[in-house]
Amino acid sequence: MSIVSWIILGLLAGVIAKVLLPGRDPGGFIGTTVIGVAGAFIGGWISARWLDHPVTKDFYDGATWAAAIGGSLVLLIAYRILFGNSRD
Repeated sequence: MSIVSWIILGLLAGVIAKVLLPGRDPGGFIGTTVIGVAGAFIGGWISARWLDHPVTKDFYDGATWAAAIGGSLVLLIAYRILFGNSRD
């Protein structure tokens, strides 16, 4: 997949992660979107590097989507732990 595809996948993965983990995020919509894009890249890298599932050229591969959403969830949880009290 191209970089543009990973960015689009990351945007959608960020939205899905936000739906799965509702609540106020310290970064708002923009922060959640950036976390989604970064999570897609990190999830794809982890999947290819350690889980022996290389990233395919197919945008609709279920494992690629699971890796992107999983990476986004991990980054969103870490972001809330580190910066969760900044919007009180």
